[in-house]
Parts: sequence; structure tokens; C-alpha cells
Amino acid sequence: MGNKKAMEKNELYPIFLKVHVLHVTIVGGGWVGLEKVGFLLKSSPNANVKMVALEFSERVKELVEEHNVQLVQKAYEKTDLQGSQLVIAATNDEQVNISVYNDAKEKNILVNVADNPPYCDFYMGGIVTKGNVKIAISTNGKSPTTAKRLRQFFEEVLPDDINKLVENLNSYRKSLKADFESKVEHLNTLTESLIKK
Repeated sequence: MGNKKAMEKNELYPIFLKVHVLHVTIVGGGWVGLEKVGFLLKSSPNANVKMVALEFSERVKELVEEHNVQLVQKAYEKTDLQGSQLVIAATNDEQVNISVYNDAKEKNILVNVADNPPYCDFYMGGIVTKGNVKIAISTNGKSPTTAKRLRQFFEEVLPDDINKLVENLNSYRKSLKADFESKVEHLNTLTESLIKK
């Protein structure tokens, strides 16, 4: 093995959440809150979000104006998590963020404390979207900057017409009259050329 360190295991399981039907609460209305709500809205413009903060920056107010985001201007309390299914703590006060984390865990709500991996049930990675194609990128919470650069790379290399391919394959799949296993086998053969060099 020599000098090679054992590679850290990434045990994250990627999922795609329908945040337009879930109730998301973001605690914080400053720069970090702006980053988190911006990330959500870029990926899902119809996300159902409530933001709780003593103050909201003008940029937050401008960004959420056209979206399904409720701004609640007040100090955070445990009751602000009522009905939430996903929580993001994004204040500049570590004690408030830890309180949000503990309150969310007590209610069995998935929680992310910004820039504090030990207090995260999930990470918000880089996302590439081209129509119906969406790629999520994670660095296991180690380097958001690397995820950002990988996102930029994939945005460049994925063809702009990939959505048309997906739509055409979906129509074709619906027209197939075989059983599930045969459909999968047929579509695998048909799309094999996508990965050939």
C-alpha cells in the first residue's frame, strides 16, 4: 500500500426532492440564507419555502419576490419548524444554528446547518440542469468549490439538445409494448452509443 491513505468512504445516497410539494424552512435572511434560497429556487423555482429571520437583506427580498417564499421577520423559535419537512439553518449565529439543528432532530426533520458538516443530514451540492436532465454533484461536504467547478464543467460538456433526446426516448419507451425487463434491455441497447468513445 505504501504511502497511499485509505480513501474516505462516501456513504451519501443521492435523491431528488420535489421541494415544490415539501415544506422547506430556512432560518436566516442574510448572505448565507440568500445563498441557500437562491440554490433552491434555481433548481426548483416553485419550491415551497418559509424563511425566518430578524432581518432580511434587500437581495433576499428581491430574489423571493416572484416565488413561493414566505418571509417571517422575527427571532427563531422551535415552533417555526411546525409543518416543515426539510430545514436549513443559515444564520451567522452558531448557537442559533445548533438550536435549529437540535429542534429539527427532535421532530425527526431532515436538517442542514450551513458550513457545518457534522450538523447535516444532507448536503446541498452542485447541480447541472439541462431540461429534464439534472445531475447532482457532491464532494461529501469536503469542498463546495470543487462541486461548483465540476458543475461548470458538466454545463459545458453536456449538449444543449440532450433534453430533446430524453423527450424522444420517453415517447419511444411509451410506445413499446413489451414487459418491463424487455423495455429496459431494448432502451439500454439503443442508448449504448451515448457512452462509446
